[in-house]
Amino acid sequence: MPVRILSTSEPRFARQFAALRQHGTDATAAVETQARSIVDAVRQGGDRALIRFTQQFDHVRLRPAQLRVGSDEIDAALRDLPSDAVRALRLAARRITAFHRRQVSRSWNYRDPVGLQLGQRITPLDRVGLYVPGGHAVYPSSVLMNAIPARVAGVREVIMVTPPSRDGCNPAVLAAAAIAGVDTVYRIGGAQAVGALAYGTASIPRVDKIVGPGNAYVQAAKKSVYGAVDIDGIAGPSEVVVIADLSAPPSYVAADLLAQAEHGSGDECAILLTSSRRLAVKVQTAIEDQLRMLARRNDIARVLRRRGALIVVRNLDEAVTLADQIAPEHLELMVAEPRRWAQRLHHAGAVFLGPYAPAPLGDYVAGPNHVLPTGGTARFFSPLGVYDFVKRTSMVSATRAGLRQLAPTVVRLATLEGYDAHAAAIGCRFADTAGRRGARRN
Repeated sequence: MPVRILSTSEPRFARQFAALRQHGTDATAAVETQARSIVDAVRQGGDRALIRFTQQFDHVRLRPAQLRVGSDEIDAALRDLPSDAVRALRLAARRITAFHRRQVSRSWNYRDPVGLQLGQRITPLDRVGLYVPGGHAVYPSSVLMNAIPARVAGVREVIMVTPPSRDGCNPAVLAAAAIAGVDTVYRIGGAQAVGALAYGTASIPRVDKIVGPGNAYVQAAKKSVYGAVDIDGIAGPSEVVVIADLSAPPSYVAADLLAQAEHGSGDECAILLTSSRRLAVKVQTAIEDQLRMLARRNDIARVLRRRGALIVVRNLDEAVTLADQIAPEHLELMVAEPRRWAQRLHHAGAVFLGPYAPAPLGDYVAGPNHVLPTGGTARFFSPLGVYDFVKRTSMVSATRAGLRQLAPTVVRLATLEGYDAHAAAIGCRFADTAGRRGARRN
């Protein structure tokens, strides 16, 4: 059997459930050390180090002038891509844009009772770097999901890096970059690309934030540069939890579990929570039948044996409790009255309601972002959005009368903390008439 049936009533369930929630994708000390050394080498050596690592890891020889992908190559990719693929990318882009425009926040201000003018100014980041993985997988959807919110936020410049190959950059990825409004594309990847984005080289400008998925070395590199730049987070393997009752078609449940197990890291998680053992058995059979038809069936089967389970719960209340403990990236509700049960849930990256809202709809074209918290971090992280590409600045304006009303409290608190210079900075504004007149003239 590629996937097992468990029950919460079994004495050993707690141990089995804990094992399902553990993933092995955290970077090892060796990976973190190597990623940091690569980043440091790029910080010191610039383009020369980039070119050396590109030849070493990607087996592609480049000159500095070849790091940047020419606009003619990007135009050709968009022109030569099959028309139905271009239409699909454009439709996805329109829907992603429409959703993210609703996330835009506005600056605001108000006058308080003592006359201070207070507010918050919201401004976009100047420059963002987008990492797009290469290798065997192709991720044009990742380009759209990362670049479009930045554009909607008003980011001045979006640059993209993607690993090179002897055959050139993937045309679908380049076409997606053109559609999403990416300004510049560079053919570099790995930890060295993260270092270039974080610190800049002669050819590649330094960015304010790095977003996008990548392998363990990319994630370790992002972690190492955090503080010099902002990052979107540390991406883990894909996860899906399906809560289902007897109203759920077993074939739908099976297909959705298989879909998320397909992603390729080998550490994906696919779990069914159901109050019906009969449904669990039917889903198990459907998984076996569908798995035979899939190109990546061997890899998927390994994932399901390791981190897949069909869990029979006592009732849907228990299912909700377990789902919140997992805090999954994707949570599907294939139950009667899914909206009612959704109100009970607190921790998930994205919630999909009903049998016709599978997670792959959100992966590509629904509109909400598919960059979601993984590894249980949905307890405190949110999906990528426009809010990730802006910064907030507090604004304070006060009159002399307003400051006078608050001055005793400021002085008392400053004194309480032992900061006499803070207190003096308030007191000097009321020390003498001459100082007061000078302040008025200014």
